Amino acid sequence: MFFGIIGELAVGFLTTLELFALTLVFALPLGLLVSLCTMSKFAPLRVLFKVIVWVVRGTPLMLQLLVIFYGPGLIGLPPLTNRFLAAVIAFVINYACYFSEIYRGGIESISKGQYEAGQVLGMTRSQIFFKVVLLQVVKRILAPMSNEVMTLVKDTSLANTIGVIEILRVAQSINAYYAVNIIIPVLYAGLFYLAFIGILTIVFGRLEKKLNYFKV
Repeated sequence: MFFGIIGELAVGFLTTLELFALTLVFALPLGLLVSLCTMSKFAPLRVLFKVIVWVVRGTPLMLQLLVIFYGPGLIGLPPLTNRFLAAVIAFVINYACYFSEIYRGGIESISKGQYEAGQVLGMTRSQIFFKVVLLQVVKRILAPMSNEVMTLVKDTSLANTIGVIEILRVAQSINAYYAVNIIIPVLYAGLFYLAFIGILTIVFGRLEKKLNYFKV
């Protein structure tokens, strides 16, 4: 029975990993773009994206999942039929806004001297940003970014709100099949989360050591 439960949880965890990976792949670059928009000198663009970030950060992710999945149908648009796709969209938008604030804080922490030094060397603004500033920003934001990434691992469980079959939803359904107490498969599911977060902790720790040559 133990191996049967673990096997089913492992299948559910694959969905969790897929949601986690897709969110990072799309939210990390989108977050950088959003942060640049919130720092734009063009006021209408800056205000628009600041309002978007405020709304997303000020409302629960569970509510955003419900809006993304059920919202189109309520306003006469074709409803989303793919629950997993709706979850990915909601997670990407949510985490892009959180990442954008981390990026913004990191970018604004870089001294003007860095930009001036790049200009003296004849570098363009884009070269200064990507070859000088962004590398230092990555070093500075790695710790808060790692916290958000680990929070994302746990937040994937909210996808079951709209019926995505991730590991916790599998755990909740196992007790009916194996006639065991519901807490047992849920505890086993917790071990999956702990193991994955342990791996991420090691990965981020090594990244921080590799970036130690930036004395910022």
